[in-house]
Amino acid sequence: MFRLKVPALIGMCLSIIVVTCGFQGQPVRKTRAYYEEREEVVWEVPMQEKMIALTFDDGPNPVTTPQILDLLNEYEAKSTFFVIGKRMDRFPEVVKREAAEGHEVANHTYSHLYLNHRVTREKLLEELSKTEEKIVSLTGKHSPWFRPPGGFFNDSVIQIAREKGYKMVLWSWHQDTKDWSSPGTNKIINKVLKNVRNGDIILFHDHVEGSSQTVQALKTILPELKRRGYQMVTVSMLIQHKKSNSLLGKPQH
Repeated sequence: MFRLKVPALIGMCLSIIVVTCGFQGQPVRKTRAYYEEREEVVWEVPMQEKMIALTFDDGPNPVTTPQILDLLNEYEAKSTFFVIGKRMDRFPEVVKREAAEGHEVANHTYSHLYLNHRVTREKLLEELSKTEEKIVSLTGKHSPWFRPPGGFFNDSVIQIAREKGYKMVLWSWHQDTKDWSSPGTNKIINKVLKNVRNGDIILFHDHVEGSSQTVQALKTILPELKRRGYQMVTVSMLIQHKKSNSLLGKPQH
């Protein structure tokens, strides 16, 4: 499907400015730093160690997700899968496998609801709750992470997500692979390998409408990241590592 990735557009056009508004309010410009300082949104987790988080959106997919899981297992990598509730209803066994193999399953709304237009509080709560119930029923675990489809969010979305026990996780602006648009395997590979840095959160998709190039790209990306010494982990593992080192007083930049 066509996906407009707002953080990437913001990065090109407005540098570090994020535009937000309440469901009924007027747009207010706030910087990315505004949200990071308040620990309301995570884009990446800067650190000295060679550790990065792999994330996959829009699944599960009955064909490509198992292929990705096979590759992750082969290269001793873990990942966070931001899943769609409706797709979990169709392919529950894939989600069970994700959890059984040590990966993280997180909330990406029930119907891939874009939040860049008027959405009622009740509707967003329903989308989050239905997806969360399915995640818990299939994995036995509550997810602490929410990623809004397309990266669209505002202060009201953050507040509602917080009420449901979520923190919002986006992705490193320099690590949006745009694999959803089928840009070519080499472009996906180069996006990751030419830009990777410690603490990155990399955005892939395990479900793409039409032909997916992600699996083929991962066959090059994963072994090369491993060769370079990167540990590939879940979002929770990345954030917990940063917190643990902070408690020990270790520098993180």
